[in-house]
Amino acid sequence: KSPSSRQNMPVRYFVMKSSNLQNIDISQQKGIWSTTPSNERKLNRAFWESSMVYLIFSVQGSGCFQRFARMGSAIGCEKSQDWGSAGFGGVFKVDWIRKESIPFQFAQHLLNPWNDSKKVQ
Repeated sequence: KSPSSRQNMPVRYFVMKSSNLQNIDISQQKGIWSTTPSNERKLNRAFWESSMVYLIFSVQGSGCFQRFARMGSAIGCEKSQDWGSAGFGGVFKVDWIRKESIPFQFAQHLLNPWNDSKKVQ
């Protein structure tokens, strides 16, 4: 879809958990990301039904959000060996916006209504 036809559509946000910071570093270098097949349908649907999809990355157990990106393409069938054979699905483009860590404590006021209004982290 062209950007003008998606202007009045909602913006979606997803917290992406990574098992390690190295995967996020690889993503920054290559401008791609891959997720588990169970997440692909949600992300692709959001990509096509939203004006913008923002991805907020956090390494499991870090207590921080590490990086922020925008989903730049739908998820395709092509797989990447950059993350090994960790059960990831297809690759999609990500446009990195911010490459700094922000502790969860700075986002304590954000609650997720679709997750029993728990803190976003």
